[in-house]
Amino acid sequence: MRAIAGLHVVSLGWDFVDGPPDASLNLLGFALSRAEIVDGEVVEDYPLRGIKRFEDKDEGLPAGSLVSTAEHPVQSFQWGDYTAKPGRTYRYTVTPVYGRSKRLRLDAEAAVSVTVVTEAEQDPRTQGVRHNIFFNRGAAGSQAYARKFGDQRPDPDAPSSPQMAWLSRGLFEALIAFIGRASGPRFSLRAMLYEFQYAPVGQAFKAARDRGADVKVFYEAESYKSHNEEMIKAVGIEDICSPQGERGGIRHNKFIVLLEDDEPVAVWTGSTNISAGGIFGHSNVGHEIWDAEVAGRFSDFWERLSDVDVTVGALKTANKTVEATPAAKSPPPADRILTLFSPRDPTATVPTLYWYGDVLASAQQWAGMTFAFNFDDIFLQALAAPSQALRYLLFDKSLNANAEMRATADGRTVVAAGAKLEAGDLELFVGERLSGFNKNLYIHDKFIVTDPLGEDPVVVTGTANFSKPSQHTNDENSDPRRHSGRRHLFRRVSEDFRPSLRPLRHSPHAAGSRRRRLGRISQGATRRLARRPLLRWTQGPAPTVFRRRVEHREMNAGAVSTSRRGSVSIPADPGSRRNAAPSNRTGPG
Repeated sequence: MRAIAGLHVVSLGWDFVDGPPDASLNLLGFALSRAEIVDGEVVEDYPLRGIKRFEDKDEGLPAGSLVSTAEHPVQSFQWGDYTAKPGRTYRYTVTPVYGRSKRLRLDAEAAVSVTVVTEAEQDPRTQGVRHNIFFNRGAAGSQAYARKFGDQRPDPDAPSSPQMAWLSRGLFEALIAFIGRASGPRFSLRAMLYEFQYAPVGQAFKAARDRGADVKVFYEAESYKSHNEEMIKAVGIEDICSPQGERGGIRHNKFIVLLEDDEPVAVWTGSTNISAGGIFGHSNVGHEIWDAEVAGRFSDFWERLSDVDVTVGALKTANKTVEATPAAKSPPPADRILTLFSPRDPTATVPTLYWYGDVLASAQQWAGMTFAFNFDDIFLQALAAPSQALRYLLFDKSLNANAEMRATADGRTVVAAGAKLEAGDLELFVGERLSGFNKNLYIHDKFIVTDPLGEDPVVVTGTANFSKPSQHTNDENSDPRRHSGRRHLFRRVSEDFRPSLRPLRHSPHAAGSRRRRLGRISQGATRRLARRPLLRWTQGPAPTVFRRRVEHREMNAGAVSTSRRGSVSIPADPGSRRNAAPSNRTGPG
C-alpha cells in the first residue's frame, strides 16, 4: 500500500499478493480505517465510510447514507480520503474481507497500515521562497454538500455561515488575512483585479486603509464596470480605487502585492476573482508567494498596468524583457519561479501557449491540467505526441465528441467535465444543487502539474486561461515553477486536483440517463472491481480481476513487501519523504 497526502486529500492505493488458490477466489473486498495521531497518541480510530453497499444489507437506508467499509467492503484497489485536514498525522489500515454479506470475516493478520502527514496550508519553511496554497471546495454541486446541508442555498452575504465556510475551505479566510497583514503606515497594498464585487473583501481593503496603510486598487471597468463600482460605492472605498485603462482584450489579473517600508515582500495570485462565485462557487485556488524578487516583479507589473494610457505593444515589450518565454520543448529553470506576464505573444504565433503544450507533453509519469473555458488545438497536438504518462484533463463543460475522441485516443488520457446529479440519476445518490453564484459553473482553476511525485516536478499557476487571447491580448500572469527534490507544493496542487476529477468523470454519464444501479456491492459473477463505480457488492465466484495481482501505474513501485501470502502488499516507495503512497480520492464525497 502507498499513500500520498496533499492538504485535504489522502490518496491510497494497494495491491493483493497472490496466495493460496482460494485466497483471491474468496476475497470479497477491503475494509479501511483511519486513526489520527497527536504527539504519538491515537486520538481517534474508526472505519472509513462509503456509499456503495450490499443490497441485502440495505436496511432501508435513504439515498446518500454512508456505510462502514467494515460492513460493506471496498471492491477496489484505491481510495481517496477527502475528509483529511491540513497538518495532521494519520494512520490508514487496509484489511482483506472474506465471506458473504451477512457473514464477513476480516483478516486482521493480513492487514497493512501506512502513516502519512498531510501538507500544511502555511509553508513551514523560514528561509527561501515560501508558498501558501488555498483551495476552495468548488463543490456545491456535490454529494458531500447535499448530505451536509440538504437543499439549503448558501448565503453570499454571510461568509462565516456554515455553508459558506464549508465552500471556502480557508480560501476566503486566507485572502482576508493576507490583506490584513497591511496593519499600519509601514505597509502598502497594490491590487490589480478583474472582478471586484465581494463586499467583505472590499471592507478588508477599507480596514487596511483605516489602519494607515497605503492602499491602491485598480479594477476592470468594461465587462464588470457596473458590478465593481456598485460594490466600491457601497463600501465607501472610492478614494483608493481606480478603473483600469481600455486597450483591447480583458483586464484579467487577480493579484495583490504586499509592501513593507516600500519594499515588495509577497504577492497573492491565482485564479480567484473577488466575487462570491470566485471565492465560494466554482473551483479556485489562491496562491501566496513570499519572495521579494517575485513580489517585486509583480509590483513593477502593477506600475505598468496602472498607466491608463499604456498600449498593448508597450506592455508586450516590457513583459518579455522581464521574462522571455522559454525555448520550445525546454523545461522551466530549476528552483526559480518564472513570471510570464501578458500580453506578451505575437497574435499569429503564440509561442508561450505552445510552450504550455510542451509542459503537458513533457510529463514522464503523470500530468493534470484544468480548462475553464476553451480547449485549444495546441493541446490536442501535445497529447498526440508519444507518451507513457497518464494525463488527466478537467473541464468546466463537456467537450464535443470529436475533441474528446482525439484527446483520449492514446488510451492514457482521462477527460472529466463539470456536471451535477439530479435526484434519481444514480441509485443511492442524492440530487445535487449548485450555489447559484456562477455562470461558469464548476471549474475555474488555471494550472498544469506534471510528475508531482517524481524528481523533477513542474507546476504552472496564475490567472491566465490556456488560450490564445490570454497570451497576445489580455492582461494576465502565469507563474511556472520547477523544483527538483522538494515536492510539497506539487503534492498540494496534484492532490487537490483529484477530488474534482473523480466524481465529475462519472457524472456526465449519469445525467439524463435512466436510474442506474451504480450503488450496489456485488457478490456474484457480475462483480467488477477497480474499473467501474459499482455501489452494490456481489457474491459468488470472484472475477478474474480479483484473482490476479492488480498493478496501478500510479503505484509503479518495484519491490513488494508483505507479511504473508494472500495479504495486502506494500509497493516500495519511490522516494517520497513523508508520504508513503499513491493517490486517489477517498470515497464518500
